[in-house]
Amino acid sequence: MNSSRTWLLMAASLIVIVAFFFLREHWAHALGLAPYLLLLACPLMHLFHGHGGHGHGSGQDQKDR
Repeated sequence: MNSSRTWLLMAASLIVIVAFFFLREHWAHALGLAPYLLLLACPLMHLFHGHGGHGHGSGQDQKDR
């Protein structure tokens, strides 16, 4: 395992631990943000990847013709 991958794994582990303790203390506030995060998820999916499963580029429309 190379050094950069090790540091990335350690940083990700630290973020997960900090997020756990933060959410444990502020669960009511975080739960209040959940509907807004759900609404924000759709535009972010379109921005970075798309919903997927729409059949674009998979050749499905070619089979139907």
